[in-house]
Order: sequence, then structure tokens, then C-alpha cells
Amino acid sequence: MPEKSEATTAMKATGAGTRPGGRSARVRAAVVAATLAELAEKGYDQLTVEAICHRADVNKSTVYRRWGGVDGLIADALALSADQPWPIPDTGNVDEDIQLMAHEVYTTFTDPGLRTTPTALIGAALRSDLGAEALSAFFTARHQQAAEVVMRAVERGQLPVGVDPVELVRAATAPLYHQLFITGEPLDERAAHRAAAAALLAARAGLFDATAP
Repeated sequence: MPEKSEATTAMKATGAGTRPGGRSARVRAAVVAATLAELAEKGYDQLTVEAICHRADVNKSTVYRRWGGVDGLIADALALSADQPWPIPDTGNVDEDIQLMAHEVYTTFTDPGLRTTPTALIGAALRSDLGAEALSAFFTARHQQAAEVVMRAVERGQLPVGVDPVELVRAATAPLYHQLFITGEPLDERAAHRAAAAALLAARAGLFDATAP
């Protein structure tokens, strides 16, 4: 049986994380959904390929051949999430847009009906080299999507030309993830508001100038 540490080799060999179509896409969707459900219910330490296969109604050989093990499944769950469109705000006011983005992070990870699965997924990803790599790619994709908010604001003259869109988005959300997953401090709406406001102030002060040496 492949160990968790063997997932990287298996993922590279089988091409997991790509965008297959037809039956392969249905199998992938079912297995990822089962992975997320098992992860939310049992956590990383109790996550097994056997339980995932039972829930998804697929053969273990299929999962081991394509994903290598639970770490490969966690990585692919993040890859599939990164592929999904992320609606970003467009109120016409960048201050409100950035506040809404920070508030979405706050809501996602504090609402009892929303937080269980993403919290479990990120927590699991931080326990695995392969998962951590996929998590980094996930946030890169999300930041690039959200950067459109900043680029629109520059075009409207609401932010200085040259501001690095990704750095602004990162600064508006990173303090929230730090509290959630590093320090474990309680997160409230004021923290989301402060993070967004501080990022906007820094951008207008030229601290995120992509053209600066």
C-alpha cells in the first residue's frame, strides 16, 4: 500500500491534478468530494483511502494509481478548488471591494455552516509537503483572480499607477489567515476591517509599488 510520502511520485506519474473529461472527470469529482467529506468529519490523522473509496464507490486501485494516497487526494482537492471561478466584488469603489474580500475570508472561516471543510482542508495541507505545495498554488490562483479588483481601481484612478495588485490582495487577507492557522487567535469582523484598511493605506502610500527598485 502506498504511504502518504509516496503521493508526489504517484501524482507526477499519473497526471493527477489535470483536467480530464468524461468518466474520468466524474470519478475525480466523486473522489474529491468524498475526500473533503471524510476530512471534515474525521480530520487528517484519521483520513484513509479505504474510507474515501467506500464513500465515493470507487476501487482502491483506481485511487492509488491516480493519486498515490491521501496526500495526493488533498492536493488534488485544492487543485480542483483553484480551478473554480471565484466571484470577486465590483462595487465601483476599491475600498468597499477590498473590505468585502477580507470580510469573505472572515465569514468563510467563522460561519459554523461554512468553516468546517475549508478549515480541515487547509489544516491538512499544512501537514504534508505535497499539500503545502498545492495550497501555495491555490492561493496564487486566488490572488491572481482577485488582482482584477486592484487593476480596475487603478484604471479608475482610485489607486496609484504601479501598485502591485497581488501584494495588495495578499496584505488584505494574510493577517486573517495568520490568526486562523498560525496563532489560533479568535477572528472577528474588526480584524477583517483593519487588514483591508491597512492594505489600502499601504498601497496609497506607495509601499506596494511594483516599479520601485
